[in-house]
Amino acid sequence: MRGAPLALARLSSLSVAATLLLAACTSSPAAAPTTAPAAPPTTAPAAASPAASPAVAGSPSPLAAASPAASPAASPAASPAASPAASPGASPAASPSPAAAGAAAGAGNVSSLSGTIKIVSSLPRTGANKGQTDTMANAIKMALNEVGNKMGNATLVYQDMDDATAAKGQWDAAQEASNANQAIADPDVVAYIGTFNSGAAEVSIPILCAANMGMVSPANTYPGLTKKVEGVAANEPDVYYPNGCKRNYARVIPTDEIQGAVAANWSKQLGASKAYILDDTQLYGHGIAVFYNTTAQKIGLQVVGGPEGIDPQASDYRALAQKIRGQGADVVFAGIITPNNAGKLWQDLRDTLGPNVKLMGPDGIYEQAFIDAAGPAAEGSYITFGGVPPSKLTGKGQQWYTSYKQQFNAEPEAYAAYAYESAKVVLQAIQTAAGSCEVHNSAQCRGAVRDAIMGTKNFDGVLGQWSFTETGDTTLTSMSGRQIKNGAFDDANSVVLTAPQ
Repeated sequence: MRGAPLALARLSSLSVAATLLLAACTSSPAAAPTTAPAAPPTTAPAAASPAASPAVAGSPSPLAAASPAASPAASPAASPAASPAASPGASPAASPSPAAAGAAAGAGNVSSLSGTIKIVSSLPRTGANKGQTDTMANAIKMALNEVGNKMGNATLVYQDMDDATAAKGQWDAAQEASNANQAIADPDVVAYIGTFNSGAAEVSIPILCAANMGMVSPANTYPGLTKKVEGVAANEPDVYYPNGCKRNYARVIPTDEIQGAVAANWSKQLGASKAYILDDTQLYGHGIAVFYNTTAQKIGLQVVGGPEGIDPQASDYRALAQKIRGQGADVVFAGIITPNNAGKLWQDLRDTLGPNVKLMGPDGIYEQAFIDAAGPAAEGSYITFGGVPPSKLTGKGQQWYTSYKQQFNAEPEAYAAYAYESAKVVLQAIQTAAGSCEVHNSAQCRGAVRDAIMGTKNFDGVLGQWSFTETGDTTLTSMSGRQIKNGAFDDANSVVLTAPQ
């Protein structure tokens, strides 16, 4: 979807999904995955991808519980493993903590489960997002390790799939479709954690929907995937659930009609009066730019340019920056993700506009990789996030944050807690559906797990207490903002952001 008009990008992604959806609808669960078309080569740099082989803890123990967040009465999050993991790609061999004990009330009888039950994730594990998704994969492994990688007599296996390609250096529609097909063709897979990019989700949702497989995203924020609000396409979200398939997709993070609105409101609160709006033309970036623009018009923040799409392959953006300066903008908001040349854009904007024009971006650049790419030009930038940073979580969230740092000897990035929560939702759903999963490679089992995911209510987790709505959206609405200071996100002084009423 890079560089193309948004409508063309949607058609491209959905055509890949439609081709592979046909295979999903006409194959048995054990059929070989459909071959996805090759991704077009680009000159984007590649990063090493971790092994895609499943990670299973070495010494499983009987299931003490699902999530410590499974019910309000559950114990606090598990304590960290005795020795920190040396590599983000390795699954820490941690025994379940006593703090993880206590099965969720009303959970199914897991004692009849046996064999292998597999959970997969599909995230961009190659390219600029790798640092972010390393911490997300770590968090998913934490959740499984806390139950000893066991559910009753069944062994839980986590498969870490990469939906990015070395050629693109970021997510790829054909690769995401291939991952979804591989998941439904594996009879042991019962749930899918992903995606990271909203554009990738529009590819895999219909493929998984046709196969009754539940999907939980830790990071997708484009609202049109689940609901019809101002600014989404006329056929959304129904186009992602074809032929009347039962809704299978949920997400644990609030959506961009909220984040775009709070970003515009924050711009005005910071004293800006003239905004220029840019986006990278992808589903997420363009969507949040549109929502920023809509709110700006309502609150009296003058939009002097945009939303204007940029070419993520451009070698420089100085001519664009000169145009922005000519319009007298005092804030530039860019709906963009790090791999789409955000660092170079920031460098040219800062060099041309000087230090007094505010630069603001959304959570698509809320990662260390953006600061590394932009260098000194990132300093002073304002960054929104559709949630709460890891260091500001409270209660079970604070316990999880401490445990993560002790296990991995590093700070988790923004979406790690959301990946952990997604995994805990899936584990609770498997428990709830256990009575339908004695033969867990059946359509009945996948459908029961899907229904349990979609029916999640009053979940008491690391993000607080929340529920999924009928559309699969979280009831959480917390948003935050921070500046980049001294080469780092100043989360210690982050502020709570609200949309204008």
